[in-house]
Amino acid sequence: MSSHQECMDTVSDFVRLGTMLLNCKILTGRTCFEVEPDALRVLSKIHQKPVFPLGLLPPSMPNNELDKNDQTWEALKKWLDSKQEKSVFYVALGSEVNLSLEFMHELAFGIEKSGLPFLWVVRNRPLVEGESVQDIIPTGFEERVSNRGLVLRDWAPQLRVLAHSSAGGFLTHCGWRLVARLMLGKKLGLGIERNDIDGSFTSESVASSIRKVMVDPEGEQIRANAYAMKEIFGNADLSNKYLEELSRSIEEIMRFDQAEVCNIVL
Repeated sequence: MSSHQECMDTVSDFVRLGTMLLNCKILTGRTCFEVEPDALRVLSKIHQKPVFPLGLLPPSMPNNELDKNDQTWEALKKWLDSKQEKSVFYVALGSEVNLSLEFMHELAFGIEKSGLPFLWVVRNRPLVEGESVQDIIPTGFEERVSNRGLVLRDWAPQLRVLAHSSAGGFLTHCGWRLVARLMLGKKLGLGIERNDIDGSFTSESVASSIRKVMVDPEGEQIRANAYAMKEIFGNADLSNKYLEELSRSIEEIMRFDQAEVCNIVL
């Protein structure tokens, strides 16, 4: 009998995925018809199988009572409360992206040049090009922007920050490329202009992108689209409806096809 590792070495992920697609009964994924109607119809047509979206599965907000004992959030909330509605842009690159020292400085200078209120979460991490986490922010940066910006080390309650009324934009690495394409295609966001050859960017492109999304007239449509889509992305009832439909579909398949296992590809 082959070991698990031997199977991993001899069967590629593409083969595994292809086998599952051929033998499954239904397809499902974290999306909905309100966001990707055409893609879901094409997926069903290509594979000749029913597609049941899971909805967007919005995360639950933390308990308010617990927040009262969270001194970090209480201090941060006080700072956010002092800002105007939709005026603050939140910067967080997550745990997957480690920018070089040069790019971290370009990002910082771009944030500074934007002239807008911001909250930047800088993750503690191992040395970057020989510099400690305290040194990856340009010298004097925090002092220069102290009247409108706040830099947090390592962590922030992201859901709480983004749900606050003063939050108006989010600068991030955007995760999977398909997520980026979806956001750009539906004009829900704006990609920072980068060099096609080496992927580099300048502080000017960072500042320009921030201002377009947050305040410039040419970004008005992006802002309108994003605020409208908020009603879909944060709609727990909509996601529950999709989950109920999926549950009913699985029950029907199991009832009428009891001789076979109900295979689902997520």
